[in-house]
Amino acid sequence: MLIRIDADSATAIFDQVAASVRSDIVAGRLVPGDRLPPAREVAAALDINVHTVLRAYQQLRDESLLDLRRGRGAMISASAAPLADLAQDIRALVARAAAIGVSPATLASLVKETSA
Repeated sequence: MLIRIDADSATAIFDQVAASVRSDIVAGRLVPGDRLPPAREVAAALDINVHTVLRAYQQLRDESLLDLRRGRGAMISASAAPLADLAQDIRALVARAAAIGVSPATLASLVKETSA
């Protein structure tokens, strides 16, 4: 697993860490039961504060993508499994929208309106 961050980005570092893990789940590189590295190791590797990594892990836990257990670490939860399937559906929707001439911005607006 490779967590990517951009120190110059306007996006908070904990959001970048969470987004990187989320991306690996969607791509199928992380599956339910996989363990994430300890927060201290990630923080040391990225040269960031351990609390930043813990906040990212907690955010993912709040999204039901991680199970956090004291002494056992962070594991990808079973509820993360449908995310990869959903990503395939989204790619198909984007392709269909492009085929009929719907712009990404219009598609995003339609999705936002539908979910409201």
